[in-house]
Amino acid sequence: MKITLRYGKQGLGVELPDSNVTHVLRQHKLPVYDEPRAAVAEALTEPIGAPPLAELARGRTDACIIVSDLTRPVPNADILPPLLNALGQAGVADESILILVATGLHRGNTDDELREMLGADVVGSGVRIENHDARDADSHVWLGETERGTPAAIDRRYVEADLKILTGLVEPHLMAGYSGGRKAICPGVAARETIMAFHGPGMIEPSAARNGNLIANPVHQEALAVCAMAGGADFLVNVTLDEERAITGIFAGDMQQAHVAAMVRCEEQTKVVIDEPADIVVTSGGGYPLDLTLYQGTKGVVGASGICREGGTIIIAQENAEGLGGPEYTRLVTEVADPHAHIRGTLAGAEYCVDTWQFHVVEKVMRDCEVLNVSSGLTADEKQRCFIPAADSVEEAVRSALARYGPEASIAVLPDGPYVLSCLASDPVGQMTVDEMLQDY
Repeated sequence: MKITLRYGKQGLGVELPDSNVTHVLRQHKLPVYDEPRAAVAEALTEPIGAPPLAELARGRTDACIIVSDLTRPVPNADILPPLLNALGQAGVADESILILVATGLHRGNTDDELREMLGADVVGSGVRIENHDARDADSHVWLGETERGTPAAIDRRYVEADLKILTGLVEPHLMAGYSGGRKAICPGVAARETIMAFHGPGMIEPSAARNGNLIANPVHQEALAVCAMAGGADFLVNVTLDEERAITGIFAGDMQQAHVAAMVRCEEQTKVVIDEPADIVVTSGGGYPLDLTLYQGTKGVVGASGICREGGTIIIAQENAEGLGGPEYTRLVTEVADPHAHIRGTLAGAEYCVDTWQFHVVEKVMRDCEVLNVSSGLTADEKQRCFIPAADSVEEAVRSALARYGPEASIAVLPDGPYVLSCLASDPVGQMTVDEMLQDY
């Protein structure tokens, strides 16, 4: 069986034994918009639970629009022009509009990346475009502590804006259940100390902090708490995308109501339920831009873990054209001798560093499953030192696993990696809908 995995910009063709492949799990096909810009413009005039954007913006002195950074394939070139046009119709001048890139603790995006992310029309429109910098303490407003004790500090440019707008993509999220909505603020434009606490060991360790789950999920709940302290948002535009990155849903309006509608659509599109776990799961890092680094690409590991049997093998293919990730993550994955002991230490109160959460979520999977990484972007030295063992090819890794598990071993394939919410019929996420999970939202 020949299957193309989402890998870099080109994809990776692999050949797997037909008799062993029991499932190839893909997103469900939903209609897409033939004219997405026009559809976004219409959504701004008929929003969910809020006045039309042009009406809402009338009389505002300035606006801050949060956008995702390069690691998210958000179709900003379709979203932002209608949004900016609506603000212009309301009398908000271009020079009074700030597009703030929600980098979290990632590096700032370059000018070339901003053109790729936002489109040349937006970059040349006269609006200001700036990166968030979580490490610049003075650029944040201190808001106090949440009930859980998270220190809440949010980018001053957002908190003090007269009109606050969030944009983004809703997809399954490895810790928060689903992305989008509240995550644009926390961790998107939060200060370093807020993000560190928000992604701390005590938040990541609970089993409820996982893909597709919104019940008692501490990451989801804490993001909502910090958002509320920051004043929420006046307006939200979230979208859902299919495998080809075409828009399947546009959800504009009230921050919570529009986000819930987007999560419902995301679940309808991405959730695939199977009866039994597989011995071997072949997955991807989601392709460009998500698999630029091992740091981001490991979301595919977590996405595959829900359908891999205990003691089974997850094989992830991710290009990693920019290597392992930032300096903190690189040190973690190459220098920690015993990942499990390291995480046990952080849970017991030992100091942890930036990016420990991405290390932690993979370590959780590796407690129960073997994980193998196939990457053309990592150097031989990086592969040798990385805590995730490397394989030369997907086919080689599959042959090795079959030799151990026997010729009848089952293989499940996730070509689009973390963009599919794969789960078991016995799993609460497989049994409950987003609406059922959010009865008290």
